[in-house]
Amino acid sequence: MSSALVGVGASPAGAASWSPKAPPMTTPWTSQVPVDKPLPEYPRPQLTRPDWANLNGIWDFAVTGRDAGQPSAFTDRIRVPFVAESALSGIQRRITENDKLWYKRTFTVPSDWNGRRTVLNFGASDWQTTVWVNGTQAGAHKGGYDSFSYDITPQLNGGTNTIVVSVYDPTQTGGQAVGKQRINDVKPHNGGGIFYTAASGIWQTVWLEPVAAAHITRLDMTPNLGDSTLRVKVQAASASGRTARVTVSSGGTVVGSATGTVGSRISVPVPNTHLWTPDDPFLYDVRAELLDGSAVTDSAGSYAGMRSIAIAKVDNVLRPVLNGKFVFQTGTLDQGYWPDGIYTAPTDAALKSDLQAHKDLGFNMVRKHIKVEPQRWFYWADKLGLLVWQDMPAMDTGKTPDAAARTQWEAEFHAIIDQHRSSPSLVMWVDQNEGWGQYDQARIANEVKAYDPTRLVDNMSGVNCCGAVDGGNGDVVDNHVYVGPGNTAPTATRAAVLGEFGGLGYKVPGHEWFPGGGFSYEDQPSLSALNDRFVGLIDGIRIGQLPAGLSASVYTEITDVENEANGLLTYDRQVVKVDAARVRAANQALVNASKNPAPPVTLPTGGYKSLRVTTPGYTDKYLRHQDSLAFTEVVDGNSGALLKNDATWKVVPGLANGNCYSFESRNYPGEYLRHRDFRVRREANDGSALYRADATWCAVAGNGGVRLTSANLPGSYLRHINSEVWLATPGGGHDWDNPATFTEDTTWAVEAPWAP
Repeated sequence: MSSALVGVGASPAGAASWSPKAPPMTTPWTSQVPVDKPLPEYPRPQLTRPDWANLNGIWDFAVTGRDAGQPSAFTDRIRVPFVAESALSGIQRRITENDKLWYKRTFTVPSDWNGRRTVLNFGASDWQTTVWVNGTQAGAHKGGYDSFSYDITPQLNGGTNTIVVSVYDPTQTGGQAVGKQRINDVKPHNGGGIFYTAASGIWQTVWLEPVAAAHITRLDMTPNLGDSTLRVKVQAASASGRTARVTVSSGGTVVGSATGTVGSRISVPVPNTHLWTPDDPFLYDVRAELLDGSAVTDSAGSYAGMRSIAIAKVDNVLRPVLNGKFVFQTGTLDQGYWPDGIYTAPTDAALKSDLQAHKDLGFNMVRKHIKVEPQRWFYWADKLGLLVWQDMPAMDTGKTPDAAARTQWEAEFHAIIDQHRSSPSLVMWVDQNEGWGQYDQARIANEVKAYDPTRLVDNMSGVNCCGAVDGGNGDVVDNHVYVGPGNTAPTATRAAVLGEFGGLGYKVPGHEWFPGGGFSYEDQPSLSALNDRFVGLIDGIRIGQLPAGLSASVYTEITDVENEANGLLTYDRQVVKVDAARVRAANQALVNASKNPAPPVTLPTGGYKSLRVTTPGYTDKYLRHQDSLAFTEVVDGNSGALLKNDATWKVVPGLANGNCYSFESRNYPGEYLRHRDFRVRREANDGSALYRADATWCAVAGNGGVRLTSANLPGSYLRHINSEVWLATPGGGHDWDNPATFTEDTTWAVEAPWAP
């Protein structure tokens, strides 16, 4: 299929006098946006036709009160499809719940479209959109993230036609899906937290296309690896009783073709199936034709990837499997915000770039966070090979949605599923997030699964956070842990995923949205510290959480966003903060470890053991307690009884996690090895949950021994340094986190006890 079909159309004469505003930060693509026909690429890659007209560009524009009718004069000009709050629109003003946006432009229908119907398409417009053509209402739509279209043939006049569009967007003051949008000042300012500038009005491509009276409207494509077929349902308008033919090809060679009734499942054989994976994102070409007898009356191009996604037991642990095989899904939180275009990427190359950055950094997955991108974003994910978790944009936080809001939200969710159900990259729907606008979690998860049984469903991302209520169903149990990575355990019915973690922050001078206003979950003092800490987290997941049952992780986040400074890239995409090669290697090691998992590390329980240092030059030292603190000291056959007792520990199942371990003092029964304020010590069990967690250690493989990671601070390890014993973190900023001999210092040989 072509990814750059060119459309035609007229623009207002005032385009020459229009100019953009200065964005708070410029991306590498800010200056590459054409005044007229921005985003000229064909906007719907999974249903392509050769004839179309792009209506992006300069439109007349006005803002009125929310209840006003069409203004008599449109005194401004706006570059569509950039929202009014953005610099690239040329407006860059705050839009509130008291405003209504008005757009106007003219067009002529190309003469070679005669005899066909003309359809007006909107990629997305936020939120309540009404469209008139030549003074007659063509349609009205509610929804900020789903596309909509109208057959405007009855309204056309045969000459110069006029489109008028009104949009009302109350953002968080209404009851609709808003994601991270909030009505704020459009210029950089302090504050804002994890919520960002609103995006009001048209924000995806507007375009015309000619179609036959009976025409294809959508292709629902489901790969079936069991019988090597692509199952296709051809959806069409005014085509009752028609038949459809679907042809699958590769490199111009037909591999399979089948015919069936419009609206019913057609199984197209795809022999010797070339599977789609992140490592090999192979796409087949697809063509669908409407038939009237043997005559082809409509035709559309598309593409498909052959892959399956499911949950299955792998070594007795429930995990997501791609094409029947478990591969750890390592990704980032991707919010899809831009300092110049806000909700709309400045160019198609920019839209692709964030996904390419994931690939460059070794990630194989992306969580699109409570925003739904244009179909071209999914095309690039399909083509580049990234697994996509797609969030349904949330309603406002802290509110219980009323009946009308629920009906609208669910209808929009279904529309979004329909529009993107054929993208091979999309493997999971994330229904709700951290309890924002939550309701009926279990019912919604069941309905989404029934509506699209070909994908995984996450009923609530962050079930452990922020007042979220777990519906108890769906395919995964999803925790958020900052900085993490935490301990998310699979259940008998759900795989374990870490829906958010990380948030390591570093503010790059000259690349801050509001200088001095940035925040993160854990600030890093330098880029080298950021690299060490990030790689330490990924390595910790590989070493500790993957063997314990974790199947996926989502790092917060791929780029800074406004005052959030915890991106791997800056908000302007000008600086990659981390060492790409090092991050890529850590991610690749994590993925590879999931393909060839090491057996879990186990320790014998119920008996006594001593823990010997493995650091070269210190291998005659053992872990002992002295005056309640933990130290290492040389122990040998000539050592006194007290030292031998102090260096002996009873290994018991973990007080907070039976899959891990606790170490009880030999000569102080009831007192255990625990960390407090990072210092490791022997203390009596006070029965608290905090004590039990601090005194629980999980065993992971080490070279010549085992490493013991904290149950409540996974990725931090029992370490000796200068004879003292600490809880140390790779990349941490304390003296005891010193990277020199870190791995050796955190590896212990479990040996026969000095005091049996």
